[in-house]
Amino acid sequence: MVRGKTQMRRIENATSRQVTFSKRRNGLLKKAFELSVLCDAEIGLIIFSSRGKLYEFASSSMMETIEHYQKHAKATQSSNPPPATNAHPNSSLEDDLRRTKAEIAKLMKKIEQLEASKRKLLGEGLETSTIEELQQIEKHLDRSLHRIRTKKVQMYKQKIQHLEEKVKAFDEENSMHCEKTAAAESEQDIAAAPPARQATFEVVTDLFIGPPEARIQMHNGYPRVI
Repeated sequence: MVRGKTQMRRIENATSRQVTFSKRRNGLLKKAFELSVLCDAEIGLIIFSSRGKLYEFASSSMMETIEHYQKHAKATQSSNPPPATNAHPNSSLEDDLRRTKAEIAKLMKKIEQLEASKRKLLGEGLETSTIEELQQIEKHLDRSLHRIRTKKVQMYKQKIQHLEEKVKAFDEENSMHCEKTAAAESEQDIAAAPPARQATFEVVTDLFIGPPEARIQMHNGYPRVI
């Protein structure tokens, strides 16, 4: 599918504008990084979103790159002065230089403000802060601390759940091992037991086997053999 040509105008939809900004910003930062690595170029890239959020990339040091640019601009201006007969290009170049310097000064001031805010969040340089600034810093720290604690509790829960699963698996394995051991011991006891003896019983009976014996019976006072 052939992609349509993007019109170079402001995107009205805020969501689409933010998505496009994120994609183009990441692509630009990636290209700057690749150019610095492949071509060994010194690159300093500074991007401010519509909300004033700073995104930057520097192949070495942003401050050193800016100072390098300023020195190079001054050297170029001093070594190549504009011709006196051409007034319009001179004024245009001077205007461009003034705007560039103003933008650089503004960026450096913004960077200093961000560095100061970072130091204040770390508890440094609070001597000149007002009550409102300290309250704002405290709110930022409270929100950050809340997110950190929430993440820590979540990680603890995941770790406890993992340990419980391991304990459950260990108990099941131990139970199976105990059952196998008990079955093996039972088989060994049965194999080692002596054979059972048959019980003998004596039966008393009046049955007599052999020649009949004579029985004596008294008859009229006299014994008589029967």
